[in-house]
Amino acid sequence: MSHGFTIINQNRCSILAQHVRVAANSRERRRGLLDLRNVNEDFGLWINPCEAIHTFGMKMPIDSIFIDKHFQVRKLRSYLRPGRIAICLSAASVLELPVGTILRSRTAVGDRLRFSSSNLADA
Repeated sequence: MSHGFTIINQNRCSILAQHVRVAANSRERRRGLLDLRNVNEDFGLWINPCEAIHTFGMKMPIDSIFIDKHFQVRKLRSYLRPGRIAICLSAASVLELPVGTILRSRTAVGDRLRFSSSNLADA
């Protein structure tokens, strides 16, 4: 997995995560956050491509943000507990974040996110 970029909510001028990993291949997408018991407040996992996630086997709840190919927020799931499924057919990818990130960042459906990294084009 690649590391080290920041996700910014352009509409709210807030940072969602500063240490983001990308789950870009099938194995990384399937594994996701399954091995973790908790995550730091500034951590995130970007699953790309993805329009549905599950939390079966996870040891903690998460916040999830479904975004389209233009990095616009399409759906939010706060406090998604273990053993659940979340789907958004208009999403191109999903951010998995620590619980409380959506509330703290004031992220809302329709907001535009920016990915800041040398290996990703800014949205």
